Amino acid sequence: MPAIKALPLNCTLKSDPSETSSTDAMITVLADAFRDRDVAVSETIRVAALNIRPGVTSDEGEGDDWPALRKKILAHDILILGGPIWMGQVSSIAKRVLERMDAFLEETDDHGRMPSYGKVAVAAIVGNEDGAHFCSAQIFQALNDVGWTIPAVAACYWVGEAMGSTDFKDLNAIPVTCSPEM
Repeated sequence: MPAIKALPLNCTLKSDPSETSSTDAMITVLADAFRDRDVAVSETIRVAALNIRPGVTSDEGEGDDWPALRKKILAHDILILGGPIWMGQVSSIAKRVLERMDAFLEETDDHGRMPSYGKVAVAAIVGNEDGAHFCSAQIFQALNDVGWTIPAVAACYWVGEAMGSTDFKDLNAIPVTCSPEM
């Protein structure tokens, strides 16, 4: 039986992959939990480091990095979509990814199935303000609209004190509510 493969997308607003983010830290929590269950987890892709052009097709022309990213996404069984809460919403980078998947609606096979058919998506959300449930609702509704399967309890999130200075990446220990054993 082939290994199940997961692809983490980090939709932080930080474009430099060498700059750590709380989204990286939350993705690590999920990636470790998947690896503990024999899922092969690919290297995290920092979406803000790519040129993902605006649009709703699978190729928006010269210089668009979406076609290559789309190919990677579809080569995996599980999508881990990670991002920060920004102004009470999922990041603009995550929204760009979701908008580009809109092309799946027109890319059905002979049975009317979108390219994401049979694939699962989960979310990794972090922030220092309220909004984790709203962000997961935005992510999951959009992903469901374009054919992804959303399992029960598919959002892993942490929300710190509003306007606070402590980020998830700065915690000394993973809160029990983020533990994969829960």
